[in-house]
Amino acid sequence: MLTATDIFTIASKKAFEKITLKVFRHQFDNNVVYRDFCTFLGRDKQNVNSIQEIPFLPIQFFKSHNVLSTTDTVQETFTSSGTTGSITSRHLVTDLSYYEQSFRMAFSQFYGNIEDYAVLALLPSYLERDGSSLIYMVEDLIKGSNNPHSGFYLSNYDELIQKLVTLDNSGQNVLLIGVTYALLDLVEKQGFSLKNTIIMETGGMKGRRREMIREELHEVLCTGFGVSKIHSEYGMTELLSQAYSLGDGIFECPPWMDILIRDTEDALTYIETGKTGGINVIDLANYNSCSFIATQDLGKKYTNQSFEVLGRFDNSDIRGCNLMVM
Repeated sequence: MLTATDIFTIASKKAFEKITLKVFRHQFDNNVVYRDFCTFLGRDKQNVNSIQEIPFLPIQFFKSHNVLSTTDTVQETFTSSGTTGSITSRHLVTDLSYYEQSFRMAFSQFYGNIEDYAVLALLPSYLERDGSSLIYMVEDLIKGSNNPHSGFYLSNYDELIQKLVTLDNSGQNVLLIGVTYALLDLVEKQGFSLKNTIIMETGGMKGRRREMIREELHEVLCTGFGVSKIHSEYGMTELLSQAYSLGDGIFECPPWMDILIRDTEDALTYIETGKTGGINVIDLANYNSCSFIATQDLGKKYTNQSFEVLGRFDNSDIRGCNLMVM
């Protein structure tokens, strides 16, 4: 039986591979939904001996099934945002300490001590609903910052503008984390010339604005905030870990997370680095649900293990995925 300590102290590629295979066997034994999916593909514990042989559960299963690898009581149910009437994903979390360790340690790895920052959060569409894992994380970061200026903002843009300018001018390190459309709203209302602030976009127009390619979006935000780089967070309801980009849309994972790129024509085949395909995520923090998820995102991976997110499949693009609808 693995513990959180085993997962969050991974320090080498070899250790990651060893623990990943242990997690696979644990989830095959204890997760009925995942085991049925693996069996459907003709995979079991005996014929999976490498990471490339592990089946990745299509992310859509979180909309239709309870994806659990334990019988422990559910502490929290994180849900995805969705349009009215649409079916949302549900991530049943039985041990919130896995999530808390994951995002606290990952933040520390990429950004240092949270207490060095004032954390300002512009996440209106997330604040307006219940069950957001992003809100849970940012609320914890705000609390962990121990800074009286940290906090959430909904539509009080004037107050946020004043706070942001005052803190930045004072030399305080600031992290402004925001949903994409709200950050665009903010720079349309006020231009900035920030020297001590990190702008982190979490993605998402939420139907409020036209979709933009990353280069265009980041150019607008860099100009509007007066910064040289826009940072990004790559996470989702179905994951308990996040990858971060410190600029240019190039993401890196914490040691207990990795991605593989699958062929868009054949969901069970992987493609070489530098080519575009579907993103499969290994998230070992998902020990009690499923750590092997085939997302609907398109991306490419590079030889240094960093990756880029290039967009999403539309329904017509998901080929070879009849096996995804058992």
